[in-house]
Amino acid sequence: MAIAFGVRVVNRQQQRRHFLKTTGAILLLGGTEIAWGATILAVRVWPASDYTRVTIESDAALTTTPQFIANPPRLAVDIEGIELNPALKELVGKVRSDDPFITGVRVGQYTSSTVRLVLDLRQMVLPQVFNLSPVRSGNAQYQHRLVLDLYPTKVADPLEALIARHTNPDPLGELLAKQLNKAAVPVTPSPSPSAPTVTQSTPATTQMNAPTASASSAVVALPSAPASATDSKASVTRPSNNSDRFIIVALDPGHGGEDPGAIGPRGTKEKDVVLQIAHRMRDRINNTVIKSKTGALPMRAYLTRDADFFVPLQMRVEKARRVQADLFVSIHADAFMTPDARGASVFALSQGAASSAAARWMASQENRADLVGGLNLKVQDATVQRALLDMSTTAQINDSLKLGGEMLGQIRRIGKLHKPQVEQAGFAVLKAPDIPSVLVETAFISNPEEEARLNSESYQNELSDALMRSIERYFLRNPPLARNRNT
Repeated sequence: MAIAFGVRVVNRQQQRRHFLKTTGAILLLGGTEIAWGATILAVRVWPASDYTRVTIESDAALTTTPQFIANPPRLAVDIEGIELNPALKELVGKVRSDDPFITGVRVGQYTSSTVRLVLDLRQMVLPQVFNLSPVRSGNAQYQHRLVLDLYPTKVADPLEALIARHTNPDPLGELLAKQLNKAAVPVTPSPSPSAPTVTQSTPATTQMNAPTASASSAVVALPSAPASATDSKASVTRPSNNSDRFIIVALDPGHGGEDPGAIGPRGTKEKDVVLQIAHRMRDRINNTVIKSKTGALPMRAYLTRDADFFVPLQMRVEKARRVQADLFVSIHADAFMTPDARGASVFALSQGAASSAAARWMASQENRADLVGGLNLKVQDATVQRALLDMSTTAQINDSLKLGGEMLGQIRRIGKLHKPQVEQAGFAVLKAPDIPSVLVETAFISNPEEEARLNSESYQNELSDALMRSIERYFLRNPPLARNRNT
């Protein structure tokens, strides 16, 4: 009898082990809504003046419970169904000392099945916590990503910042500010604005509990954050007639952050070279004055991104509109499936069909940037979305074609063109209805020879000079409309 009883116990234990193994397999192989058993693959931090983004990549969707604590400011995120592993621990060392929002990171095993992540903050923020589905697009290959976006509660008005730097230039103050990593302060008092004017948005919510049953939950409905003004490296001469009118050129370096863009055979990333070109363009624009019948019109450059971080396509358009840009120039480096393609191209928006199959393919590739970089669709500004849905005016497209023609003429003098005419397609980034907009593919980064040229300082300077000449010629032939920049 004892032996028989022992057999029954063993059988029950075997059944129990079999049940647990089966249940565990279901939990591990179940749908994306189940996060138990997920493994953290990588962590990344992207600091910028606009916002700081933290991404946690995993092999399954993560369920989180975020909570913002105001005093001292910190964001705590409980990640359920995982164990602390070395990849997640690396987040502690990923935070840079000059991060404008994060002072440090703490992470630990809070319960047997929950990891608690705490971001210690320098200031009050408007946080967004959301999930991104896996994406495979070109060189970007990501599995599930948990995104923590930290936006400032107080942001500088970019147009006011440009006006302040124009009307009250202070090179010494700017130099000191860069060294101290603080906002520039004028040396002498002035009645004109000396620093960017800040606007107060809705205060951050002190308590935010996202439903744990959902794998994707935005904890704060954040309005689109105003763009921060980019720093200029040179002061500009004031107009001789003391006019407050000056020309603003919005430069848009493509991709950024987790979106590398195209990658060349030697590993050159599109996002890096186009940012370098944009910086060179900024210096040239800020040192240029257009002589018109109404007087001297200084030019100012505004960058949609001045560092390595991701900007959604629609936000690039909105940033340019917020500073009332007179031109919008999006800078890219082309890529194709074979290394033989070469030459620069210029694109404008099309109201109808693309001008060629190649233009349609290129627009499709560039419009996928939001899928790669990732954005929280739940908090997009409806006004911006409507603006992007509206077709741009015929006048805008005609002016864009004029600018594109000037650019092709100047680029032809320094290198090869891929197409001799301005191509047209439905690029999302060109859909500002009131700003002449072009997209410049500077070269084919997928071509080994052109990849080397893109990395060359001399070619970057030649290209920047060519684009600058075309912008000057455009404004000489198409003077900007009178407009009061103080309003």
